[in-house]
Amino acid sequence: MKSLLALERDGRWSNLEVDAQLRGIDLDPADRALYTRLVYGVTERRLTLDWIIGQYASRGADALDMDVRCALRMGLYQLLWTDRIPEHAAVDESVRLVPRGKAGYVNAVLRAFLRAGKRIDWPGESDGLACCAVRYSVPEPLCAIYRDALGDPGELGDLLGALNREPHVGLRVNTLRLTPEEAAARTGGQVSKSAPDLVLLDSLTSDARAGIAEGLWFVQDEASRIVSAAVGAKPGERVIDTCACPGGKSFSMALDMHNEGEIFSFDLHANKLSLIEKGAAKLGLTVIRTAARDAREPDPALVGTADQVLCDAPCSGLGVIAKKPDIRYKDPVSIERLPGIQREILTGASRYVKPGGVLVYSTCTLNRAENEETASAFLAANPAFEPEESRVFWPHRDGCDGFFMAKMRRKTE
Repeated sequence: MKSLLALERDGRWSNLEVDAQLRGIDLDPADRALYTRLVYGVTERRLTLDWIIGQYASRGADALDMDVRCALRMGLYQLLWTDRIPEHAAVDESVRLVPRGKAGYVNAVLRAFLRAGKRIDWPGESDGLACCAVRYSVPEPLCAIYRDALGDPGELGDLLGALNREPHVGLRVNTLRLTPEEAAARTGGQVSKSAPDLVLLDSLTSDARAGIAEGLWFVQDEASRIVSAAVGAKPGERVIDTCACPGGKSFSMALDMHNEGEIFSFDLHANKLSLIEKGAAKLGLTVIRTAARDAREPDPALVGTADQVLCDAPCSGLGVIAKKPDIRYKDPVSIERLPGIQREILTGASRYVKPGGVLVYSTCTLNRAENEETASAFLAANPAFEPEESRVFWPHRDGCDGFFMAKMRRKTE
C-alpha cells in the first residue's frame, strides 16, 4: 500500500519503487514475488480497476481520497487476478490499510462487488477504443497507435491481451563460460528456438539470480537478442553501439565476437556508463569501451570506420509495457516528439559505418511513426544506404517483447 501511494502521490516509476523497497526489507521469495506482482499488477490494471470502482462506489475513483482509491484498487486486483489470497483475506487486508473512519466504505464497496458475483459491466463494443481501453487498461491514444501499427483492428484485443500477460524471462548465456544446454540444466529453463543462446524461464528464480551474480548469463529478451544477432558482429571487427545503456546488446555482440575485436558503447548519460562497465567486468568481457556521447554528434576519429553500428534509439517503449506498466500512462504529446529525435540520432549513427558496413536501427516500441516511417525517411534522405531486412516483433504472435528492427548496408560505390 505504501508503494502504491508513493506511485500515485510522487509519480515514481514502479520498477524503481519495487527495487528500493525490496532492498530494504527481508522477505522470503514467495512474499517478494507477491509484493512485486501487486505493485506491478495494480499499476498495470489501473484503468480497469477504476472502472470497476465507478460501478460499485458512490463516487468515481478520481473523487475518492487517495488512500481509499489505492486500497480499493489493491483489493479488487487480488479478488480478480490472484489465486493465492482468499477473498475474505483480500477484503480484510484492504480494510485494514485505511483509517478507521474510511474502513467501512472500503469494506462496503468490496463486499458489494463480491455479492454481485464479481460482475463487470464493460463498455459496449460500439464504443470502440473506449471498450479496449477499459478492458485492457490501455489509454485510448495508445490503443489507436497499436491499431494503426497492426493494420488489422481484429488483432487489437490479442495484442493488448499479450501486453497484459506476465512475460517470461530470457537469459542470454555467457558462452565464454558455459553452453546454453548447461545453463538450462542449472536453471530449469528451456533453450529458445528463435535465439539458441538464450534460456527461457517463467520467472527469475534464485538459481537464475545467482548465475547473474556469477556472470554466467544476463537478462535479455528474445527480440532484443535477435536484434543484436542481426548486427552480425564477428571476431576482430569494430562495432559501435550508439545508445548502449544498460548494455545488454553490447554484451551480446561481444559474445558473438568471442571477446575479440572492439566495441564502442556510447550513451548520452555518463552516469549510466557504470552499468555497462560493471556488467562487462562480471561477464569477463574486455573488448567493450565506454564513453559519454550524443549519438547525433559522432566521434570524428571513428567516422567511417565501423564494420557494424547498432542504433537502438530512445523510444516510447510501447512494446515493453508488460514489463514496464507505467509506460502506458505516458503523455501522448511526449511520444509525438520522438520521431524527429530518432531521425537525428540515426543520421548521426550512420556516419560511423564504413563502405560495405551494416547499420541496424531498432526500438522497443510498436509505433509506426517511430519505426517504419523513421527508417523509410532515413533511407530516402541517405541514398548511400540500402535496406536489407525489416521486422516487427509482435508479443501476441512471437511471444516476446514488442520490437522493431531495420537492417541497412552502406553501399561500396
